[in-house]
Amino acid sequence: MANHDEERAISLGESIRSLRIQRRFTQSELAEHANVSLGALKNLEKGRASIATLVRVIHALGHDAWLESLAPASNSFNPLDLIGQRRPAPSRAPQRVRHSKNES
Repeated sequence: MANHDEERAISLGESIRSLRIQRRFTQSELAEHANVSLGALKNLEKGRASIATLVRVIHALGHDAWLESLAPASNSFNPLDLIGQRRPAPSRAPQRVRHSKNES
């Protein structure tokens, strides 16, 4: 399965590269336009990049529809809404056990 995921990432990177070339951007120009480093863009085109880089580059290429196609069909769910709902369980301070002087 990991191999299949890697193939998809590489295919996506190749698609980004093709789109960049169609738009007549050099890697440096697109990196600047997307506000990412040149190295990050090169990694994206090789199939190795962060989500933030992917989003910025797709936006800079004017293909926000790609991103929107990943969203659920209903806009009723926003994963950011879960941030406030998820609270860590209160931590309890360790309790000290006191022994009486009679216990030796």
